[in-house]
Amino acid sequence: MAKPNGVKSETVQESTIESDIENLPEAVEETQDIDNILNSLKALLSTVEKLQKVRQEVGDIKPLIGRMLDGELVTGEELEQLKTGVNGLSRLVRAYSDHQAALTKAQPARQLLDQVLKERKAD
Repeated sequence: MAKPNGVKSETVQESTIESDIENLPEAVEETQDIDNILNSLKALLSTVEKLQKVRQEVGDIKPLIGRMLDGELVTGEELEQLKTGVNGLSRLVRAYSDHQAALTKAQPARQLLDQVLKERKAD
């Protein structure tokens, strides 16, 4: 039986290591992409929470604004609710804008999720 030559196995190991090193940037890039996707999902969740909080603070002022625009006088508790709501509208618009930006940034997460689910079904 012939004894294996150590030189040949070293050459195979070196080529395997070189191949792994060449693929390393792709693996690091994919990991960074996944981290970016997860961070964008966290940011989206945060903006959803802020948007919901501002919506609750503003309340349903549409009927009150409608009445005010129709020329009705609003007094008492309704007036205070209207003041709070109108003052909160700028925060609501800003929160909505932040939410839209985060939603756009998080879209790659949908593609990753679809890919993971397809691979899972294939198994």
